[in-house]
Amino acid sequence: MSTSTQSQSTSSTLLSSQQLTLNISAKQFNFADTSELIAADSKSAQHQAWVAQSEAKKAAEFGLNLQQAGFNLLALGEPGTGRTTLMLSAMHEAASKQVAPSDLIALHQFDSNTKPLFLKLAAGVGTQLKQGLDQFVRQLAKELANLLEAKIKDNATTLIQDFLNAQIGTIKANIPQIQADKQFTQYFELLQKDILDTLEAWQPSASADSDNNLDALMSEGFFGRYRVNVLVEHTANQHAPVIYDNDPSLQSLFGGVESAGDSSTTPDFMRLRAGNLLRADGGTLLLHLRDILADEQNGSQLLEKLHRFLRNGTLQIEDLTSSSSQGSSFVSAQDAIPVSVKLVLVATREDYYELIDEKYDFFSYFPIKIEFAEKVKASAENYSAYAAFIAQKCQQFDCSHFTADAVVALLQAMHRLEEDQTRISTKFAVLEKLMLESAAAAELRGAKLVAQEDVKAAINRKYARHSYIEAHARDSIVDNELMINVHGETVGQINGLTHIDLADASFGSPVRISANCYAGRLDVLTIDREVSMSGPTHDKGVMILQSWLHTNFAQFNPLNLTASLVFEQEYNGVDGDSASCAELFALLSALTQLPIKQGIAVTGALNQHGEVLPVGGLNEKIEGYFRVCKDIGLDGTQGVLIPQRNMRHLMLRDEVVDAVANGQFHITTMNNVAEGILHITGHTLQEINKLAETKLTAFKQILEANSPKIFTK
Repeated sequence: MSTSTQSQSTSSTLLSSQQLTLNISAKQFNFADTSELIAADSKSAQHQAWVAQSEAKKAAEFGLNLQQAGFNLLALGEPGTGRTTLMLSAMHEAASKQVAPSDLIALHQFDSNTKPLFLKLAAGVGTQLKQGLDQFVRQLAKELANLLEAKIKDNATTLIQDFLNAQIGTIKANIPQIQADKQFTQYFELLQKDILDTLEAWQPSASADSDNNLDALMSEGFFGRYRVNVLVEHTANQHAPVIYDNDPSLQSLFGGVESAGDSSTTPDFMRLRAGNLLRADGGTLLLHLRDILADEQNGSQLLEKLHRFLRNGTLQIEDLTSSSSQGSSFVSAQDAIPVSVKLVLVATREDYYELIDEKYDFFSYFPIKIEFAEKVKASAENYSAYAAFIAQKCQQFDCSHFTADAVVALLQAMHRLEEDQTRISTKFAVLEKLMLESAAAAELRGAKLVAQEDVKAAINRKYARHSYIEAHARDSIVDNELMINVHGETVGQINGLTHIDLADASFGSPVRISANCYAGRLDVLTIDREVSMSGPTHDKGVMILQSWLHTNFAQFNPLNLTASLVFEQEYNGVDGDSASCAELFALLSALTQLPIKQGIAVTGALNQHGEVLPVGGLNEKIEGYFRVCKDIGLDGTQGVLIPQRNMRHLMLRDEVVDAVANGQFHITTMNNVAEGILHITGHTLQEINKLAETKLTAFKQILEANSPKIFTK
């Protein structure tokens, strides 16, 4: 046998109840309940959450304060880790230090038939100009009949000219910001000329029953040319805009042209509507990549138009809903509007890396990457930040505050979510829901404060709501429909542990793994793989198992062995390598005819050197098997054998911890194959090897005896 196998330790470790979960002391907190953390100068919940995302905060602040074009932000992380909420809070904080950007208006351009005139004005001036010109239009409509009458009587437009000068003079006097603006000087000159030309060309009707043909002028088709379309407006005391488009579309982002009825006389430029890119000009706009990709009809077009916008820094308002040639000509005649907006794109890492090769040029405009961690190290500082976050959320939701012990229970739940005693989950959305459910539990019992029992009650209620499928599978085992034995000893048979993930719930359940060994040359066969019911990770685990066998019994190669393994009564397929140890132990038992203790379930992956590797879903696996044993009947011999490298992932429920403390159930760790095989059979690996060598020698003799003889003369 190999020296690496011989040098392995052979002592597994029985864990105490204190090692099965993380015990956090409430004494480290300097409050009796979270209401004491609320003060006039206390930080917001977002600020506390940023403490747990310190590296992300540094990147976000750097990117938001970098004003040069092309430095957009890409926030990567899982939903619920604070990507949206925290980025919006950082965007608002950065915007508060910046002045309000310009208003954007559209005017009728009198020297062009279709092209509107786009102008950017100081914050608030656009609204003032709109009010001024609206008043001008009202006065013009009011005085139009008198002005035309004077024109006919005097055969001159002097009175009209005086009226226009007075009205425009009033507008300029009320809006000092436009008095010295050459563009407005030219605009008002053209406006006056347009009115004078129109009125000079107007002639009264020769028909006696017509109203002097005045109705032709008293329409929006005439007056509308002199109005202002305020596309984007701000106030002088406003900070830079922060916009979150949670349902992005071509129209919501890029704007559009309001449809006009057949009888509508509204001028084209008055039908223009700004999108969120224009509204965010001078500020920041947050988008979710998933929202864009989810638009099956326009998702690709949205990304392409965003790419062009980022490349050019300009935007044209298009009539995206019209297919008429009239709408198209109006759009094509528009000037492109320069826009300066910092985009914040929120995405999962999966979506980002799936698109990065295909859309590399697009993502090159997002050089500031912000990585939101899914977990952070457990520390006194982070615990205090979480406690302050809980306090702020209690105030925000107007719910009962939490005692220090209840805060501990919430922290343990966040450790459990991450399955790690040394790290805590940053999925604050999950924490918020658990808080609200716990507060509801406290309210049901009439308590003023949320206690530890309320948090545990909320956790138990959530488990009960999602436990139907697990309970159904467990009943099948108890009723002996699914064959699982948790008492006695059996050769070539072991209880493995599976992990079932149903998206909104996950649980563990035992599965019987059986093995047979006989003389042959087919090596290790897995029946599940032979019928294409196993995944690549499981097949890899079996090949590693096979490599260990050939290494451990090197002097017997070829092994003259055919071994078959199967997950019994498993019809949905198997994948993953967490059953590698269980499969190896079942095979060694079948080879040596040494029985395995059926009360011990095994989980653990394997490497080629016989070292046991950690697995996922550990807590659900242990708890699922515990509940099966509990329903069948605990006798103190049942337990679970797990990898030693999984110890820090243990965050077990109270029922399992209490059972271990009372000696009804036990959890043991193993570092290598030698420790595991000793625990489940009572025999050392050396003893196993000797028996296996004897059997392999016998197999060789059987094959030689049954091989056809070749006779020569």
